Amino acid sequence: MAQRPIWRGHLRLALVSCPVALYSAKHDRGNIHFNLINPKTGNRIRMITQDAETDEPLERRDLVKGYEFKKNTYVLLNNEDFESVKVDSSSVMNIEKFVEAGSIDPLYYDTSYFLAPDGNAGKDVYAVLYEAIEDTGRVALSRVVIAQRERTIALRPMEGGLVAHTLHEQRDINDAKAVFEDATAIKVDPEMIALARQLIARQTTTYDPSDIEDRYETRLRAVIDAKLKGEGIEDEETAEPDRGNVVDLMAALKKSLGDEGPGKPSHVPPSKTKAIPAAKTPKKKAAAASAPKPARKRA
Repeated sequence: MAQRPIWRGHLRLALVSCPVALYSAKHDRGNIHFNLINPKTGNRIRMITQDAETDEPLERRDLVKGYEFKKNTYVLLNNEDFESVKVDSSSVMNIEKFVEAGSIDPLYYDTSYFLAPDGNAGKDVYAVLYEAIEDTGRVALSRVVIAQRERTIALRPMEGGLVAHTLHEQRDINDAKAVFEDATAIKVDPEMIALARQLIARQTTTYDPSDIEDRYETRLRAVIDAKLKGEGIEDEETAEPDRGNVVDLMAALKKSLGDEGPGKPSHVPPSKTKAIPAAKTPKKKAAAASAPKPARKRA
């Protein structure tokens, strides 16, 4: 079954435009979902939509949205109200400017989408824009309305087409200074830094998406399967991390390196290690491209 677009409109650069469609870059891979069960009967519970004051049962299709401007007092909005506030980015992605890929901190990247031509019309325009963005090594910034919210998006080339990343606004990001405080203000021993760099070099390799596995979910599925078979499952001991200070950091670093002393070369020289980006690296200015690091989902 073909994937349905979540948005359809036009991609425009100056006076050039083409019809495009936005598709979600990820899908539900069959995560474990649970229902709330009454343990006395083994039956599912039913969520009833009802009036909070009169307890009258209601149908969701009959409801409207309301904004609470003071306690328990709402201004009601219907579909016509939402239609009246549409902006041009509701149907057109107008490329406003281009920036160096490395100038966008990965912290600001949010959700990823595939931006593809919508039909045969304008495919030549799409191909030209794709090649031009790829050759310059730039990221195109535009806006699009998704789920009744205008989002700034970054358009980057990947193998086969353009990928769009929604970006967080500055006001969406928490203040890092309040969290880090003086976390890196301490003066460290250069020799310990050198040992740590050897550890990094020794464990440096290429990124492989298959290396990422939700081990918690795998373990949880094993528990479910065991219960279905009426079997038990052995508890897997997990060591509680020591939150105290390391008594001898230098000794711990040397022990981590094992037989490799500080003077011996590491297995993988840092200069020869290359990371595989999430998207296709531009041809002419690969050094400027900085792909966002995909976030790991944890249960």
